[in-house]
Amino acid sequence: MTDADRLSALLAAAKRAGADQADALLVHSASLSVQRRLGAVEQIERSEAVDLGLRVFVGHRVAVVSGTDADPAGFAALAERAVAMARVVPEDRFAMILDAPPPMDPRPLELDDGQEPCAEALLARAAAAEEAALSVPGVTNSEGASAGWARTRRALATSRGFFGGYARSSHSVSATALAGEGTAMQRDYDYASRTHLSELEDAALIGRRAGEQAVARLHPRRPKSARLPVVYHPRVAASLLGHLANAINGAAIARGTSFMKDALGTPVLPRGMYVWDDPLRPRGPRSRPFDGEGQPGRRRALVEDGVLTTWLMESRSAAQLGRATTGHAARGTGGPPAPAPSNLWLEAGYVTPRELMSDIVEGLYVTELIGMGVNGVTGDYSRGAAGFMIRDGALAEPVGEITIAGKLPEMFRMLHAANDLEFRRGTDAPTLRVDAMTLAGA
Repeated sequence: MTDADRLSALLAAAKRAGADQADALLVHSASLSVQRRLGAVEQIERSEAVDLGLRVFVGHRVAVVSGTDADPAGFAALAERAVAMARVVPEDRFAMILDAPPPMDPRPLELDDGQEPCAEALLARAAAAEEAALSVPGVTNSEGASAGWARTRRALATSRGFFGGYARSSHSVSATALAGEGTAMQRDYDYASRTHLSELEDAALIGRRAGEQAVARLHPRRPKSARLPVVYHPRVAASLLGHLANAINGAAIARGTSFMKDALGTPVLPRGMYVWDDPLRPRGPRSRPFDGEGQPGRRRALVEDGVLTTWLMESRSAAQLGRATTGHAARGTGGPPAPAPSNLWLEAGYVTPRELMSDIVEGLYVTELIGMGVNGVTGDYSRGAAGFMIRDGALAEPVGEITIAGKLPEMFRMLHAANDLEFRRGTDAPTLRVDAMTLAGA
């Protein structure tokens, strides 16, 4: 029985149970991962799962149920349970199932490379990463290296005429190295993930970077508290973009719980800056031909020349805000759709990272952030950090046990971007500079 047949049968069972409308999501997943430490295999794990989610509407009352059995023999009981739940919950006049859209962009997204590596191949990749890390002078231990593969196949059907499905593969490798001795040890890591194995970074390169970064962090100091420029390494710069995405999430805007609730159409970043979201980028880690409501997406400038152009919305938050969905519904089998970005990035600037910090007499270069001290309502920002001091435009001594703080609206308006953007994580940013933040240290 095909996924389309199973979902059609489930929707029919929901209708017989008394649902006015329904949609259903079927997810097949398989993964294989290995963990290696100091030459010994610590873990080999393979998993396969089937998850099924059904959302039913009885008038304006909505309920969601999920299960792990895709056998149609159990669909009647699942649907009856969902409808019984819907009949006793409060009405939600903003929830809806949208009409099936016109035919979508036929452009291939190339999300599944069709390869399934064996455990031996993954172990060889993890070994290459760990051995490269251990070969770096100054590295004294390892927290291990891992390699993995996964494939997910999703199918969505609605009672308003939509059916679609797609598969995605993922290949990954990571390493964590320790440098120094005793209480003076430092750790760092590196990792890579791609939808296509042919594009995955060399495992030895990942391990070597992890080792070199760990050694560079040895003997950190705790600087004095100050107000100074802060430069974010790309792997932590993406977190600033994540805070921006959370602030323009339609659900938060509709609740009035975002510091950007009145920012639409106003400058939120410096002039010349663009933030893009593109669910149709070939081989993108979050690409998809349709969203969690079966709606098409398109490449959008969320911020254009510094000005916020839209919220991230699915149908419910869009209805609350008197707007149309932007095709940003994300959904699992256990809950209703909610807004979320796809492939999100901040456009690169025109200067190198070295040029970006060349005029900084004293500043901070952040390579690691700790904790989640961000208030989405007020925009207050305070996070533990580690990295390096910047002195006279160049990286200097490593630092740790510090906190950096500011207000996100002000930080966003003081951003400057370098030209080193790489698409690695799904949310990506180049090296970013914030002109003034508070560093709390000694």
